[in-house]
Amino acid sequence: RLRLIKASIDAIRWLTFQACAFRGHDESLHSRHQGNFLEMLKLLASYNEQVNEVVVTNVPKNAKYTSPKIQKEILHVMPTKVRSVIHDKIDDAKFCLIVGEARDESKRGQMAIVLRLLIKKVLYERFFVLMHVRDTSASILHKEIFDVLSRNNLSIKNIRGQGYDSASNMRGEWNGLALILNDCPPAYYVHCLVHRLRLALVAASREIILIHQFFSNLTFIVNIIVNIITASCKRSDELQAAQASKIMRNIDMLSQILQQKSQNIVNAMQLVASTKSLIQDLRDDGWENLLDVV
Repeated sequence: RLRLIKASIDAIRWLTFQACAFRGHDESLHSRHQGNFLEMLKLLASYNEQVNEVVVTNVPKNAKYTSPKIQKEILHVMPTKVRSVIHDKIDDAKFCLIVGEARDESKRGQMAIVLRLLIKKVLYERFFVLMHVRDTSASILHKEIFDVLSRNNLSIKNIRGQGYDSASNMRGEWNGLALILNDCPPAYYVHCLVHRLRLALVAASREIILIHQFFSNLTFIVNIIVNIITASCKRSDELQAAQASKIMRNIDMLSQILQQKSQNIVNAMQLVASTKSLIQDLRDDGWENLLDVV
């Protein structure tokens, strides 16, 4: 059983890291494709006789350890172990909270918490938890954050900063999440500067007509180019061939020169640097000429 559980953990860990679906449409014994999880177990069993003896078809039906419930339990254990390692690293150190909330594809509210901490003059950021919240109001998010910290034995008094996006329910000084300051005065609030920059660009584009027209035209042109290239396999192949030809012309010239016996190391390094510069120029400014050729 231990070998089977270990194989299940390895399969779940691999599928999780690769962001692959676990279950299949038909997981019956005679199905040609039983889903990624069961197929991965069979693959692991084919490389290990000891695992093969206890996997899928060779175990009692009440002790397979492959049910969706078992898969979810193992999945829940993994982030718990990760959070335990993060907790041990933090110990009694001070840390900052970075919180974001959004809706997933199923329209369920999600909240993500990232911890930022400084240990021995090294700055660390660790993704801590992604969780479902029934409501994205400030009071609910405030409660969930404190519950997460409490469950993981992280002291609220060690918070030294908090950062959120610009949603009014998260940043309000008096009725938002910034009320954490009441529980921990050193937890200074810092606005999400990336989000602020985006808002500044949006506001500027509304006020300055030329900027608004520039980005609108740029988006329109990019969409046209993408549609022209992707709508035809022939055009896509021609673009790739033109790009490859342009690049290989520079590289082939360098290759032939370097194969000459009369070259010295200093001259060779200069040629390599020159070729790198040509390729960089092609990357930065070669699009218009390439577009004319294609």
